[in-house]
Amino acid sequence: MKKQPLKILEISSYPPPRAGWGMRVYFLKKEMEKNGDVCTVLNTGKGRFLTGRDFEPVLSGLDYVKKVFKYRRQGFTVHMHLNGDSPKGFVLTSLALILSLLTFDRPVITFHAGPLQKYFPQSRAPQLNLLYKFIFSAPRHIICNNDLVKKAIMSYGINGKKIVPIQAFSRQYLQFDEIQLPTATEAFFRKFKHVACSYVFFRPEFFIDDMLRATAEIIKKEPEFGLIILGSDLGSEAQKKLVDELGITAHVLFAGDQDHDAFLTIMSRVQVYWRTPVKDGIASSVLEALSLGVPVVASENNTRPESVITYENSNIEDMVDKVLSVIENFSEAQKRVIKPEVPDTIGHEINVLANNLFGANAQIKIHNKENLAQV
Repeated sequence: MKKQPLKILEISSYPPPRAGWGMRVYFLKKEMEKNGDVCTVLNTGKGRFLTGRDFEPVLSGLDYVKKVFKYRRQGFTVHMHLNGDSPKGFVLTSLALILSLLTFDRPVITFHAGPLQKYFPQSRAPQLNLLYKFIFSAPRHIICNNDLVKKAIMSYGINGKKIVPIQAFSRQYLQFDEIQLPTATEAFFRKFKHVACSYVFFRPEFFIDDMLRATAEIIKKEPEFGLIILGSDLGSEAQKKLVDELGITAHVLFAGDQDHDAFLTIMSRVQVYWRTPVKDGIASSVLEALSLGVPVVASENNTRPESVITYENSNIEDMVDKVLSVIENFSEAQKRVIKPEVPDTIGHEINVLANNLFGANAQIKIHNKENLAQV
């Protein structure tokens, strides 16, 4: 008997701009469609007003409710994405959960990021305990990043059997075609002997001013150093002004948001991938860099993968020392990179969406067994 195709409504930000959640949903959608399933994305992110894309835009609160209800009536299961930093996400999630329950279905949610977030766990926002209890009780299954997050979710009285830790990074992230980069980017690589790149959003939690001040100090000691900043230019005015004030304009390239092939082509050619947030967990871009054999310098958040070189957050002197330690001894730093094992976690997630927890858990157990065998 031919299997009935899955029909999943993904509610999430979606590229462009390129970002962790959106890329995960992008790869999930492609994999589901390859399997003959149906996946529609309801885009709540910054790029939702772009036209002619492979998603449904959310135009307003009322539009959001209408579209969730429309897809539920068509038999789609809601898969909601949220974290513990955004009150807006709590509202959108609660609405999607209520609409799913009213139309006699239990949704699936993915709770992103690490065990310490602005409004998560309980100790950070006890006033939201009842809201979280509803958000975590209503879904059929909860997908989270790791066992630490699972334990924190269980502290709200949630049965651990419905919570499935799945690493956000998957082997699909590493599939790319090396391409010819724009003229300005190619010229930048020719101009500087040592090039680092960093993927950012121009928000306080990315500590971009600290990175730029550290860059100015690095250039004093190593004039052939250049920094490529990747990511949407939205909100970048203050940082571009700071670059001018520091006198490092020629050494910093704001390359903007890149598609997947361009992003990994740039990353594969740099000497350092520089990761600045502290609440980003492991970070898919960190795993991408390590998988490509690129040394990573990142803020310490107690979840960085093995061989990542960490610095104390907001300690500019420490940032400078760690980046210089890589570019001055690049061959040795590259040899010390430990490439992570990258399973097909998209396949795990599709099993959860299909209500096949046995298949998902079996794959996770196999993956864990392989990890133990390699230790």
